[in-house]
Amino acid sequence: MSPESADPQRRVLLLAHTGREEARTVARDCALALTEHGIAVRLLAHEAKDLELEPTTGTDGSGWIEIVGAEETAGDGCELALVIGGDGSILRAAELTHASGTPLLGVNLGHVGFLAEAEQDDVAITIDAIVQRRYVTEDRLTIDVSVHEDKTLIYSTFALNEASVEKAARERMLEVVVEIDDRPLSRWGCDGVVCATPTGSTAYNFSAGGPVVWPGVEALLMVPISAHALFARPMVVAPTSVLAVEVLANTQGSAVLWCDGRRSVDLPPGARIEVRRGQRPVRLVRLHQAPFTDRLVAKFDLPVEGWRGVAERRRREEAQPDA
Repeated sequence: MSPESADPQRRVLLLAHTGREEARTVARDCALALTEHGIAVRLLAHEAKDLELEPTTGTDGSGWIEIVGAEETAGDGCELALVIGGDGSILRAAELTHASGTPLLGVNLGHVGFLAEAEQDDVAITIDAIVQRRYVTEDRLTIDVSVHEDKTLIYSTFALNEASVEKAARERMLEVVVEIDDRPLSRWGCDGVVCATPTGSTAYNFSAGGPVVWPGVEALLMVPISAHALFARPMVVAPTSVLAVEVLANTQGSAVLWCDGRRSVDLPPGARIEVRRGQRPVRLVRLHQAPFTDRLVAKFDLPVEGWRGVAERRRREEAQPDA
């Protein structure tokens, strides 16, 4: 089977945190396993160099390895992106594949790995699921973020987890006015403001004291960080709402906008940051339909000893022999 005759849908983009030896080993194993099953594997040029993999031509029914240099089109024509690393690697993959809409399948080599679907011990099962097309995808709400200065758009991007307006200097506090749906809500002296998605509710939003929101809920979140104000509570609003944060022109502290902890831009005094539902969702690959509650328990290692819910009682009753 050659690249010219093969099914073009059987192509996987492989992205890895190649700065870690463990990730390099897993990524190489995944690339070879996929090609052995007739699936083409696409790699970014600098990652292929780190993985010590060269481009190949498929023969005898095998797949092949192709290497590309353009990151912005790396996901074009790929059925999914297999991401080896932690949540940071998956957020990077979301950035690279946002335009193409390529679904992301994460293998967690990090710590919590909330966005990942599989752990390192599940690599063989994951490869088999890809080969057999035994997976589903789900759309995750994103946010579009724009920065305006004197009514002029100076920066725009998107985020899967959150956009945060933060003070740039530790000794200074930000002065902001927050707005929801074109109406002012409150003025805060604070360390910052987080605007998050349900997917991001277990990330920065969680650390800032915001609520955990199930991914199936469509909503936007706004959470102040260390605000000196009478009313400074986390808020959950409709997905159709528009959130805005205005950095007051007379604020003494400098500000910076961070999106997913990856992309940042300095904010001038008087800047206005608007956050709304993203036009393009991010698609995550799911290998099994586990309840989000189970994911919370597993990722945060929550104590559930002693639980005797309906399903558990039924399981124990069925396990008991008849009298």
